[in-house]
Amino acid sequence: MGFSVLIPARLASTRLPGKPLADIGGLPMVVRVARRAAEAGADQVVVAGDDERIVQACAAHGVRALLTRSDHASGSDRLAEACALLGLDGAQVVVNVQGDEPLIDPALVRQCADLLQQRQDCVMSTAAHPIDNLRDYLDPNVVKVVLDAQGLALYFSRAPIPWRRDGGIAVRPALPQDPPPLRHVGLYAYRASFLRTFPALPPTAIERTEALEQLRALWHGYRIAVHVSANAPGTGVDTPEDLERVRALFR
Repeated sequence: MGFSVLIPARLASTRLPGKPLADIGGLPMVVRVARRAAEAGADQVVVAGDDERIVQACAAHGVRALLTRSDHASGSDRLAEACALLGLDGAQVVVNVQGDEPLIDPALVRQCADLLQQRQDCVMSTAAHPIDNLRDYLDPNVVKVVLDAQGLALYFSRAPIPWRRDGGIAVRPALPQDPPPLRHVGLYAYRASFLRTFPALPPTAIERTEALEQLRALWHGYRIAVHVSANAPGTGVDTPEDLERVRALFR
């Protein structure tokens, strides 16, 4: 089976206004993302924007784009609308590539899609990679995931998990070795039917506590398969400093 890539793009951003249209090497960032995602071999790559300017910028560079509502609470809500507009079959695999990932690895996009196609017991797949330094392990902005024996997510957290019992507050924390901690990568593949269902699921207390939307799926009993890659993905763009680093790479 093939798969589709959908790229949610929101013009409003508190830390970097107009982010999807930020110039990177002569192209809008969202166009850079779409071109990288297209290298994964998807049947189609479609940007789901919240502003006509995004749609026009994509069209000017040969990227398909849809205008979606501007009041969506999350990217998954925007993708659910895009699935409906595209008339995707419920069994179709949809990969959500964030619109601020101009360095996304096309192979990782493909691997997430392939994993979900192989795991009929799951409605979602995502990615992770080993953490190799204590700073990231302790950083609450670095989301961690713990897996079961089948490669399914047990839990996602901003806390350092798994936590060594003898590595608590009283002693200097150490990076666990067995199992090694995993950093979650914010790349998701969904079955289109679940993507339409997900926004209607009631939010949960653990989701609000951790501020991690994927915990809603786990709490409601859905399974998430996790592809573990050897290396970290390319840098995303959240701040003006991130944007300058990425621009320097393209220069």
